[in-house]
Amino acid sequence: MNGNARKFYITTPIYYVNDIPHIGHVYTTTAADILARYNRMKGLPVFFLTGTDEHGQKVEKAAIERGRTPKVHCDIMVDNFRNLWKRLDISNNAFIRTTDTEHVKTVQGLLQRLLDMGLIEKRSYSGWYCVPDERFWTEKDLVEGNCPDCCRQVEQILEENYFFLMSQYQDKLIDYIEGHPGYILPETRKNEVLGFLKNNALGDLCISRPKSRLSWGIPLPFDPDFVTYVWFDALLNYFSATRYLVPDADRARLGDFWWPATHHLVGKDILTTHAVYWSSMLMALGMPLPENIFAHGWWTVDGKKMSKSVGNVVDPDEMIDKYGADAFRFFLFREVPFGHDGDFSEDALIRRINTDLANDFGNLAGRVLTMLDKYFEGRVPEPDGVEEDFKSLADGIKIHMDEAMGAVDFHKALEHIWGLVSCANKYIDSSAPWVLAKKPETQGRLRTVMYSSAEALRFLAVCLCPFMPDRTQALWEQLGLEGAVSDARLDSALVWGGLQPGLATRRGESLFPRIERPGAELKAETHKKKERKEEKLKMTEQGIVDVIGIEDFARVQLKVGLVLEAERVPKSDKLIRMKVDTGEERQIVAGIGKVYEPEYLIGRKIVVVANLKPAKLMGVESHGMLLAATDDEGNLSILGLDRDVKHGARVK
Repeated sequence: MNGNARKFYITTPIYYVNDIPHIGHVYTTTAADILARYNRMKGLPVFFLTGTDEHGQKVEKAAIERGRTPKVHCDIMVDNFRNLWKRLDISNNAFIRTTDTEHVKTVQGLLQRLLDMGLIEKRSYSGWYCVPDERFWTEKDLVEGNCPDCCRQVEQILEENYFFLMSQYQDKLIDYIEGHPGYILPETRKNEVLGFLKNNALGDLCISRPKSRLSWGIPLPFDPDFVTYVWFDALLNYFSATRYLVPDADRARLGDFWWPATHHLVGKDILTTHAVYWSSMLMALGMPLPENIFAHGWWTVDGKKMSKSVGNVVDPDEMIDKYGADAFRFFLFREVPFGHDGDFSEDALIRRINTDLANDFGNLAGRVLTMLDKYFEGRVPEPDGVEEDFKSLADGIKIHMDEAMGAVDFHKALEHIWGLVSCANKYIDSSAPWVLAKKPETQGRLRTVMYSSAEALRFLAVCLCPFMPDRTQALWEQLGLEGAVSDARLDSALVWGGLQPGLATRRGESLFPRIERPGAELKAETHKKKERKEEKLKMTEQGIVDVIGIEDFARVQLKVGLVLEAERVPKSDKLIRMKVDTGEERQIVAGIGKVYEPEYLIGRKIVVVANLKPAKLMGVESHGMLLAATDDEGNLSILGLDRDVKHGARVK
């Protein structure tokens, strides 16, 4: 995706200082960190930018309530983010603040430029204003008289303001997005933006607030009675940072080396501001647009939207304290494909730690290092030969990872890596080094098996480094390798045979110990299981079977899906592969091919189980399940709707 192979520039949104960092902030920032680390290991110059958005009415109000100036308030709040990023091993090159003097100068310079070009004009304006969102809405935008975003009360305001003539760029935006398929991802988000632009008249953007109403902002360079609208100020951070925060001063002076950005990673709730506001601003200024805007999904908690009032907001610091930064990072990108919505629970996190990290990866490292210690006095042996099948799998991982990471598909990258983890564990089980070690005639074979297993660990340390930088460094050192694994270069490091025989290894601590729940918690869970078993037995005796509680049913996410594409799975007369839009695009495989033709399904709305664990059917991955009814005679019918509702709607 990176059209400019000379560099890699990635950004997160700049986070509002009145927010305490939550799982959404962590998700976006860790995703950017993974890509930044990966591209550094590819040998590219990398600029990874994050930071804070510090102007606006909410900041001013919060500061006044605490008896502080807005700047002092920001200085205190910004450490919430800086400190958390350190704990998560975030490797950002720079941290921008919109109160930076250099950023303010850049914003004012570009505002003046747009005014001189005749693209900013002053006019009277009447509209409905949402103070929490700091945004104007028209009458038709309101939902039951309230803000359509936050559902809170709005107030009517009549005042003079300055407007950026954004409406001029509607057709240009449509043409650009359609002409650059990778500009907005995932595909569903691109379709949302195009639908918005094609079905609504794009208005001009109010880019000022009168100082009489809001003083905490960047003053307009051409009218000191007004400050800049917070979004116009905030979006320009992506460009202003390339003028004073980039890692190489010579490249900073060149100015255009780092622009445009390779990726803007954002949450789906701020896609419009980036895809429409920011894109039209850049077009007006005659500046290149970023290569990609990727809008990821949201996290719910135990199936419910995060809310401070409900008390289910995930505290990242608490998760790090309990489970470690690397396990937390890994879970977020192993659990759910990036771009989809996900559900967070500590139970799911513990399961991932115990299965993927402790049982699979950690156990692999532990058993290999233990056997090296036992059979070869902690030294990497000289192999008698090369395991070609094993070598072929490991050699191919670089190609697969590069494809997945280029598509911002962390889930797919980890699937390929876990293929190697699984293969290495099976290889040890089938080779049985503990048996080979007992016979003099199989010592050569033992050396080959143990070398190959240790070399697989080296590959895994390199591949997993962007995801889990701390634990992979520990493994790197346990293998006797010097320096930092993050300094490895993929082209040379992911070549089979790189582990030098004779290196002194050391067992060290377990990379990922199993999480054992407290005794009281286990006892309570055991008691609940006993109660459920007794209840089920009682119902069975009464002729009632397969009864579930409402809490079980609530865990199942049913959504309305629109079938975009459908085709038969090769070599199967039963399976049909469908691309379905349930608010995000997903692939679903269903065994309905003997009853339905693919052409019949395209354009139809179906009911989908949206939070089902991915499964493979004849090698084709399915992310969800279509609901259908089958009677005793084998007649099959897809569940439908008796009236039309928007795809993505929840079935309750």
